[in-house]
Amino acid sequence: MELVKYDMARKAIIEASNVDEVKQIMDKSEAMRVYARQAKDFEMLNRASEIRIRAERRLGEMLKAQKEAGLMAKPSGSNQYEDRSQGDTDPLTLADMGISKSMSSRAQATASIPELEFETIVSEHHNSQKELTSNTVRKLAIASKCAEINEFSTALPEGKYQVIYADPPWRYEHVKTTSRAVENQYPTMELDDICDLPVSDLAADDSVLYLWATSPKLAESMRVIEDWGFIYRTCAIWDKKKIGMGYYFRQQHELLLVAAKGKLPTPSPSDRKPSVFSFKRGEHSAKPVEVIEMLNSMYPDRSKIELFCRNSQPGWNAWGNQSGL
Repeated sequence: MELVKYDMARKAIIEASNVDEVKQIMDKSEAMRVYARQAKDFEMLNRASEIRIRAERRLGEMLKAQKEAGLMAKPSGSNQYEDRSQGDTDPLTLADMGISKSMSSRAQATASIPELEFETIVSEHHNSQKELTSNTVRKLAIASKCAEINEFSTALPEGKYQVIYADPPWRYEHVKTTSRAVENQYPTMELDDICDLPVSDLAADDSVLYLWATSPKLAESMRVIEDWGFIYRTCAIWDKKKIGMGYYFRQQHELLLVAAKGKLPTPSPSDRKPSVFSFKRGEHSAKPVEVIEMLNSMYPDRSKIELFCRNSQPGWNAWGNQSGL
């Protein structure tokens, strides 16, 4: 009987066409989960928990689709949504849909897990005596991505490059809440592991390194530069045009450090860009594509590689757990 209900619930999630339907499934599965826990029925508990996680994932997919379609109101500040004029076509806020920011964040994080990886994690937990939670699913997915990074760390591409552009996944030791931890957004690496990457083998005798660093990681970045075989020269500042978190200052900028190896000629005067550039911040940790375009104009005929790449660009070799390489 429970198996029939489980199959029906999974079908209902797939066929759900709006947020309210998904929320109803989440509420029903939560009630079943509480009952199963009290009854110490681990099979029912896992099935109820799985349905809730699947519904949460479906909710995240819907929220992401609505955001991309411009059907959700964007925040005007860190805690408030924009005021909207009356009308049926006005974008909805999370409050309109009865969804908290934390629920939205969890749902979209769960939805971001690749389908095959998600299904593998859930299926491997079926016979467990421990309750499956969405937090557990996300942590297992992050662990899997970290394993991918470790694989890549032993498989850097061959060849020599004159321009190396890198955005290391820095690990942060201090965060106020686990919901805002960097690990919830993407897998990170220990400093020693970043330093141990054989990047010096990729660098031509005369080459330049452009290395992204946040303010708290500036000192660690200098160690990376040295261990990769470069000497620090200068830096530029990216104004993200949006205020973020911070313990002393609320951060609105990121540093692009420049380091040299050998005697690669600097860009011609006409190709030297201002040291402060303003581009709107995109998704978590993503860097503006305009910087790649800047480097293309500064070094039009040089061999180039992007490390920790998300999306490979024409004319660049790429390495990273999101580049498809």
